[in-house]
Amino acid sequence: MKRIQQQPILLFILLLIMGGLACQALSTAPATSTTQQVDTDAIVQQAVATIEAQLPVANTDPAITTSQAAPISTDLEAALIDIYRRVNPSVVHILVFDQLQDLDVPLGTGSGFVYDNEGHIITNNHVVADGQSFQVVFANGDVTRATVVGTDIDSDLAVIKADTLPEGIGPVTLGDSNSLQVGQFVAAIGNPFGEVGSMTIGIISGLGRSLPSQRVLEGGGRYTLPQVIQTDAAINPGNSGGPLLNLAGEVIGVNSAIRTTTGENSGVGFSIPVNAVKRIAPVLITEGKYVYPFMGIRMQSLDLSLQEALGLEHPFGAYILDVTPGSPADEAGLIGSGINQLTGEAEPDGDLILAIDGHQIKDSDDLISYLVFETEVGQTINLTVLRDGEEITVPLTLGERP
Repeated sequence: MKRIQQQPILLFILLLIMGGLACQALSTAPATSTTQQVDTDAIVQQAVATIEAQLPVANTDPAITTSQAAPISTDLEAALIDIYRRVNPSVVHILVFDQLQDLDVPLGTGSGFVYDNEGHIITNNHVVADGQSFQVVFANGDVTRATVVGTDIDSDLAVIKADTLPEGIGPVTLGDSNSLQVGQFVAAIGNPFGEVGSMTIGIISGLGRSLPSQRVLEGGGRYTLPQVIQTDAAINPGNSGGPLLNLAGEVIGVNSAIRTTTGENSGVGFSIPVNAVKRIAPVLITEGKYVYPFMGIRMQSLDLSLQEALGLEHPFGAYILDVTPGSPADEAGLIGSGINQLTGEAEPDGDLILAIDGHQIKDSDDLISYLVFETEVGQTINLTVLRDGEEITVPLTLGERP
């Protein structure tokens, strides 16, 4: 790829900064939307207008000569137009309906993208969770019905299958979410507020975030999905399920949630990493659900007080607070510390997990990430555990997440 010219980038970054200062983020919510009339005749025009509104504009001051003015066409602009041209045909608008006496009653809309040549489409679980029937609108205006193939509430991923796939429409290209860097340019394509085929641009603002499941466990806790991507590319209601793309046009994430107090974009959006899609989607297609490996512990990362109480020089590891009775962790003999009822802090007498199969565990999020992306139900893993000042190896056979 050619070197991106400096002046347009500065203008682009200034626009991003100004947009980010416009509002503050306080709460996380799925980026769902209300149902609106689909204007299939303006799909491409709407998206091109969206792109042009965000790109640098040449200085029209008559005192500035043509040779002095910043060029409108840049490598970044060309890349974005090419991405839209290649990827938008594979991005779909999902219409969600309830059924009342055999009539389709609109519930909402979302986005998705074509996963394979069989018509499977990736979207969010929360887009389809309450629906009874579904329609898919393609960028060329074709509309077909679709059925849900599989869902996973903990990752907020779902797969639906279109009854027919228009001629010439193929799957997107999946990238690698492990190779991402903060500051990398990204683009999101979806249907915010029902505006079909809209594209927004931004950067990766953060990596390694955690997205809580929409499922509430007994006791009020939630499982979390690790390695979530944070972006300032505008994600609004209706973008849910649409792709987050790198400048090569590869899908690196599935747009899922925004942090907001108003329900609209505030510059803090979250995207499910594409490596989760690669792992979970094939199982949803064949089995209809995804089963996660399970240890059966409640844990926390080391803070300074706990590190000092344990007499450790290093700040890494996942500290076990308690062990679920009858769980794999219980059967393996792992020990939880419990919580001091007076101080509310962990007692320094529990096991500290330092590594799994030789992979150093930095913190509790790192442990969850390793379990989700590197292990399977029924697999026996070897834990390196610090107990009473000594490192020991504890074998543990993973169970199925309840």
